[in-house]
Amino acid sequence: MPLSRTSHDQRSHLELITVYEICRILGASLDTARTFHDALNVLAAHLGLDRAMIVMPVADEGRLGVHSSVGLTRLQEQRGAWKHGEGVIGHVFASAMPVVVPDVAQAPEFIDRTGAFGSADGRMMAFIVVPLKTDKAVVGVLAAQREVRGGARLSDDQRILTMVATLLAQAASLHEAVSDEHRRLQLETTRLQKALQREPRGRYTLDNVIGESKPMQQVFTEVHQAAPSRATVLLRGESGTGKEAIARAIHFLSPRKDAPFIKVNCAALTESLLESELFGHEKGAFTGAVGERKGRFELAHGGTLFLDEIGDVSPAFQAKLLRVLQEREFERVGGSKAVKVDVRLICATNRDLEKMVQRGEYRADLYYRINVVSITLPALRERRDDIPPLVAHFIDRYNKENRRRLAVTPEAMKVLTSCYWPGNVRELENCIERTATMVRGDTIRDLAFPCRQNRCLTQTLHFLDKADAVAAVASLAPAAPSRAPTPRPSVPDEVTQIGPTQSLPPSPSRVNPDGPDAEPPQGERERLIWAMEQCGWVQAKAARLLHLTPRQLGYALQKNRIEVRKF
Repeated sequence: MPLSRTSHDQRSHLELITVYEICRILGASLDTARTFHDALNVLAAHLGLDRAMIVMPVADEGRLGVHSSVGLTRLQEQRGAWKHGEGVIGHVFASAMPVVVPDVAQAPEFIDRTGAFGSADGRMMAFIVVPLKTDKAVVGVLAAQREVRGGARLSDDQRILTMVATLLAQAASLHEAVSDEHRRLQLETTRLQKALQREPRGRYTLDNVIGESKPMQQVFTEVHQAAPSRATVLLRGESGTGKEAIARAIHFLSPRKDAPFIKVNCAALTESLLESELFGHEKGAFTGAVGERKGRFELAHGGTLFLDEIGDVSPAFQAKLLRVLQEREFERVGGSKAVKVDVRLICATNRDLEKMVQRGEYRADLYYRINVVSITLPALRERRDDIPPLVAHFIDRYNKENRRRLAVTPEAMKVLTSCYWPGNVRELENCIERTATMVRGDTIRDLAFPCRQNRCLTQTLHFLDKADAVAAVASLAPAAPSRAPTPRPSVPDEVTQIGPTQSLPPSPSRVNPDGPDAEPPQGERERLIWAMEQCGWVQAKAARLLHLTPRQLGYALQKNRIEVRKF
């Protein structure tokens, strides 16, 4: 009796050590191919189960195969294949119930696919198979062989193998979950990389600005990069491109968003009024100064000051403005006390400051002070993809303000996208409001626009008088009576393109009745642009000037990628 008790205690001690070692092995790595093989080695070393294997489903093959083993050769592992429900292995996997075969030689249901677990030398060999079960399903089976001799207790083997199988099943389930998450992250990474390749800079939005085209996305990117800093920003671009809207966006994306945003149009005020407006004045500083007044710099303390049309300030005031930008302090008009302010400056201009500096019209030191972060806004004709959403925005706002239900036809949208828009977004907005006000019904068609009846208001700003244009072209044409352009009393009708049919006038630097360019420049592209500008971008006249047919001229313009300016 004491011997039996000692043997039982030793067995329990071995089982405890076995479970501990297997837990340590499985917790050290998620590589099941290695940890499962090491766990089987522990079973062989501690419990004498010299042959054991773990059988799991083979992906996409609908069968069971040997995942890990100890005591089997590589060839025997490769031969191990069972269908679901076949033999003892298949039955345990399908039923999730353990099976103990006391003598494999006397068990007809035993199928030794591997050739490693059969009886040999007349010894009695037992086969113990337990399932690897999780809460959801059976993920595999654990099988081991024991020689039955000296009162071996197979029930003890079944119990310890069941505990080990539970640990193996948990490790397999964790490995599968981690693998699924890894695959998901890989797919997500691949998707994001492809998205970044399609849109290298990512897509940004601004609350008060519409821009889906690539040029505007570049502007949005620069705005998001510049907004968090304190750097002075210079916004450049033609009139009507939305510089004030971008300035507001920079302010509201900056840490100063809760502080004031103050704007001043420098071109709208004289030098004396601008000084008083920006710096403020003391009581009695000039006639009418009946009290102390804070200037825009003081009102913008802690926030942002937007100086529009900064290129139009006088040279004398440029010097005063430079001191404020350098020292961040100023004196009120009529005062002697220095006032310090914390203001972020955003400037805007539609003028070429570099040429103004070269001509001495603009101080170079002020130019360098305001041109810290320069953001150039594209003209509307350079971002035609934004015209449809801009039109939709203006129409929607007009409908809400006037309680109407206007819609734009595709033909009308084609007219708008074909226009050259020298006035940019401001001109587009005015055109939409003017047309929406005068249209009858709830549909804006292409014929509703004034340009389709030669009544475009912008046309009067950009067209030369007909007689002046004819005279300019006649003075440039060679002495060939048959080639001379014929004056017409009405607006040119040679252009037959779809959409707005008027063209931009020649540049003042190109057409000058007092002294036009008598000789065309060298180079095909330069000659084409020269001729088009001389003829007011009317292709038929330019073709006659170059002794070409309109078809030849159209092909040459297309080949040289010259955009025909249209209204």
